[in-house]
Amino acid sequence: MNREEFYEQASRLDEAALRKALWTLYWRGNASVQERIEAQLEPEHSGRRRKQEQQLPQPDDVLREVRDFVALARSGSYLHGDRRVSPKERSRWRMTFRRLAKDAQTALQADDVDTAASALELMIDLATETRELDLFRSQDPVQAAGFVVSEAAGVLWSRYQHHHGFRGFAERAAPQLIRWESPHGWTRYGFGSVAEKEDTLATVMSGLLVIPDHWVTFTECYLAALDAAAAADEAATKRHWRSREAIRADRADSLAAWHELLKERLQDTEGVALMDRLAAHRALAGSE
Repeated sequence: MNREEFYEQASRLDEAALRKALWTLYWRGNASVQERIEAQLEPEHSGRRRKQEQQLPQPDDVLREVRDFVALARSGSYLHGDRRVSPKERSRWRMTFRRLAKDAQTALQADDVDTAASALELMIDLATETRELDLFRSQDPVQAAGFVVSEAAGVLWSRYQHHHGFRGFAERAAPQLIRWESPHGWTRYGFGSVAEKEDTLATVMSGLLVIPDHWVTFTECYLAALDAAAAADEAATKRHWRSREAIRADRADSLAAWHELLKERLQDTEGVALMDRLAAHRALAGSE
């Protein structure tokens, strides 16, 4: 329709119908569409948002810093000493970790969501690795850094859903759920101020899936992510001593609570057939 035809059609609707149509467009639209509607409804809010974005950390700068920090940590520079990291910086790694984690989460509010998301994803990856690997001079790095993995994942996933729509969120979040879930938390000893704030990612995710269709769509993306994980297991066993069966049994154990949620939510729905695929999936092993 051109403008005249659109106006003619719209003139047949009363005020309530116009509001309903606008709400449907707003609710189902992506972040760009929602922001344009908000700008029309509240021009002052749009101006405040532009000013706020100018004050946000720049996603490109944050990602650059995060990549450098993560690479140095994984190379052992903060643990064994390295010319690239001064002794003072090695002792201040907690503050650097906290600052970068905060900047990555704050930068998610900028327009360049994916760049900021990459930075936060790297910080969460690093946090999950420190549960098993010694990368910093600390008995419990996640506790020392004060980083709550489940809270950061919730911030990331909520922003994905707002910016990319539900399927875009599901496609990005499903592999992360598989990679990050830890039923006993991410601190090494399971107690302390950080452990008290942690929640399982299954619980975080369930709060984002608000209607039955969401569970079906997310499970479809989750199964696709499991397919990719199973393919990656082949390469992983060539690099590490662990067998594929051990990797898959650990994965099934970590995701057991999530699978229970899926079973509860998908029974008596059109997604029940997906559970049959899940039960026999080659990326999982064991009774879980």
